[in-house]
Amino acid sequence: MKIGDLARETGVSRRLLRYYEEQGLLRPRRLPNGYREYAETDVAGVRHIRAMLAAGLPTAVIARLLDCVHDDDSERMVPTGCPGMVTDLRHEQQRIAAEIDRLRTSQEALDSMITSALRDNADPRSEPASNRLRGENSLRS
Repeated sequence: MKIGDLARETGVSRRLLRYYEEQGLLRPRRLPNGYREYAETDVAGVRHIRAMLAAGLPTAVIARLLDCVHDDDSERMVPTGCPGMVTDLRHEQQRIAAEIDRLRTSQEALDSMITSALRDNADPRSEPASNRLRGENSLRS
């Protein structure tokens, strides 16, 4: 099948399919005219790539693990016991957990800044002088 057919079948853009090829995730056969020819198995391959990307795995890790998964009878991705797979997945799990912690810390800092800003804006003494003068002038009018 041609790249357009694979794009239609998987819902993934041609550009992204070319990127997957650049990353070594897909290996289409090249026809004499330079066109890419994909196998039917590439449909499942793209589905596996998308699932692993959704799990937060970078393409370099996906490239190592892609041959370690297959579909079960209901077309659900199932890992097979490749050497190093669990180690790679645990490493990525720890990396993502650390990123979540970093994001939580950022969120708490932003929450604190917003709370302070709201508290300060509620206090009329914290208004800039130009705003206070405008308010006083409108009372005199």
